[in-house]
Amino acid sequence: MLRVEDVSHSFKNGSEITPVLQHISFQVKQGEMIALLGSSGSGKSTLLNLMAGLMKPTEGAIHIAGHNIVEMGENRLAEFRRAHIGFIFQAYELIANLTVRENVELPLVFQSVHPSIRKQKALALLAQVGIPEKAEQFPSQLSGGQQQRVSIARSLITEPSVIFADEPTGNLDTRTEEEIIAILKNLNKTMQTTFIIVTHEREVAQQTQHIITLRDGSLLTEKETEAAGAVRGREVKS
Repeated sequence: MLRVEDVSHSFKNGSEITPVLQHISFQVKQGEMIALLGSSGSGKSTLLNLMAGLMKPTEGAIHIAGHNIVEMGENRLAEFRRAHIGFIFQAYELIANLTVRENVELPLVFQSVHPSIRKQKALALLAQVGIPEKAEQFPSQLSGGQQQRVSIARSLITEPSVIFADEPTGNLDTRTEEEIIAILKNLNKTMQTTFIIVTHEREVAQQTQHIITLRDGSLLTEKETEAAGAVRGREVKS
């Protein structure tokens, strides 16, 4: 479903070049749920933007559903994102003057889908994330956890190839975080949707099938990732 091949990226400011990512390579299979784990400054946000086609790498290739998005022009890339990529944001990014249902429907508006079909799909997804009764309310009437459920439903409505969840539990308390992760795991299992969860929380990452760990712009090996987790576990206990 997603293949990152020898991706490097640097930011240029005048004559100064700052490397951010160095030779990143990994694959994600259809239907997998993986975590991209890293602390602030590790490069995970830059890698997310590259995988989502919001930036182009300095070097390397990124394939999604068999297409190398690095080679696409801006118009083709915008079309590709609408058809193949879904987003879940830390801050929900809901439109305040639209109802919950209208927020979920919005991606289909841009695809000129008939209103009756949009409504039917939105209501079905709201039922799947557990808030069908909130369909005609507005975001301000919802809790943070409920707003994130709306964001999840919206990300699924175009039936994308892959969903990028950027710190999806970052604004939530522990109990609500657990509920949101449970919803994502259930959707991953029942809909076979591919999820890439970007997080700095190891507890969240450990709920996924596989962890890809970034540190200072490079991938850690599985042994290094396990060792980092063991050290973190000892720190928590102490």
